[in-house]
Amino acid sequence: MKPETTIRDIMTANLVTVSPDRSAKDIQGLFRENEFHHIPVVDKGQRLVGIISKEDIFKLAYVLSLQTTGKTYSEKEYNALKAEDIMTRYPVTLDPDDTVGLAADIFLANKFHALPIVEDDQLLGIVTTHDLLGYGFGEAMAAKTEEAYEE
Repeated sequence: MKPETTIRDIMTANLVTVSPDRSAKDIQGLFRENEFHHIPVVDKGQRLVGIISKEDIFKLAYVLSLQTTGKTYSEKEYNALKAEDIMTRYPVTLDPDDTVGLAADIFLANKFHALPIVEDDQLLGIVTTHDLLGYGFGEAMAAKTEEAYEE
């Protein structure tokens, strides 16, 4: 893996985002219908205001089950929550010209698995630990294929 490669080269740019007033139930549905694990929360100007992980949704459901006395009440409480109530505010972000090595360092030093990519206050994409693994593994596989071809 080339740690000096820019994030722009490996980030996911085609994102599903939600507004701060999107319901927790809708967000749960988005996670159920898609394979991603993080959803950026953006305001009307597409400015990043937070991020929600699939794990955040699981934790929320678990905490509500402990704090409430019945399924109906838990569902009511859950359905009243919005993205702004459960999102991580002010997430750590990267610039698209930051490097893969910097992203790897941040992932290793923290418990994050996704970093939004922001430029000029606009959300451009996201990079995940999965993206880094795919990038590193893809290069390793390409090198092995080239090596086998040379033999």
